[in-house]
Amino acid sequence: MKPTPAVRAASLATLVAIWGTTWAVIRIGLGGIPPFTGVALRFGLAGVVLWGVAFAIGLRGSRLLAPWWLWTAQGLLTFGVSYGLVYWAEQWVPTGLTAVFFATFPLWVALLAHVALPGERMRPVGVVGLLIALGGVALLFSQDLQALGGPRVAFASALLPLAPLSSAIAQIVVKKWGSAVHPATLNAGSMLIASAAMGVLAFALERHRSVRFDAASVGSLLYLALLGTCVTFSLYFWLLRHMTATGLSLTAYAIPVVAVAVGAVVFDEPVTLPLLLGGLLVVAGTALAAVRRSPSSH
Repeated sequence: MKPTPAVRAASLATLVAIWGTTWAVIRIGLGGIPPFTGVALRFGLAGVVLWGVAFAIGLRGSRLLAPWWLWTAQGLLTFGVSYGLVYWAEQWVPTGLTAVFFATFPLWVALLAHVALPGERMRPVGVVGLLIALGGVALLFSQDLQALGGPRVAFASALLPLAPLSSAIAQIVVKKWGSAVHPATLNAGSMLIASAAMGVLAFALERHRSVRFDAASVGSLLYLALLGTCVTFSLYFWLLRHMTATGLSLTAYAIPVVAVAVGAVVFDEPVTLPLLLGGLLVVAGTALAAVRRSPSSH
């Protein structure tokens, strides 16, 4: 059944509120758990919980299955590459800046949807939006990134745009071939595959690093796995069945606003003029790029 406008609005607000705080919670967790280990634990726990949810709501037989290639694509692109990069980068990059870079996610979705989804073609104004958003990214890089967190900030920031690109590719794949798969099934299998892959990477790169399970790291892990993953991704992919891929990706506009505010309050991260103006240009440009001809895309 298609959600009412009120239900859809409440669901989108919930996504923004939770995902807007996860950037700061990731940084808290990194104080005790290395990045790739943290990703593996987060999605391993979330995947197990979602399988339990799938059984609890009565999914059986074929409804518990999805094509292996779809599970793998979703797992590696959304939960592996994308979150692996975010966790790794947040060792140095301020949480608010990380969220602003990830706000290019709808821009990537708009570009990919133009090619892959016939009902979501980009209008000519989208080219203008693309240029504005790229100007915003350039403005973000114009500031003294090293002053924000050390010499690795610029390098990590340069790799961060690959995270939303990876997630955008996964969203197009799911929208095109996975709409019939139940969100709990889709995400449970994908998260366990991602957890296994990131676990291998963690063993290769982080086995000599200490892991500390204190109140902060465990609390962070539980928050990210249960609220920041199980609740949000199930809600997100449920909404994706009833909205356009581009329309749903617009939640990324509000998330960096929350993230920048939380980062400033919790970690005393600087809110610089280039960050504010660059973030505004990214959001505004991406909004223009996401405009579609079809009324169904609004």
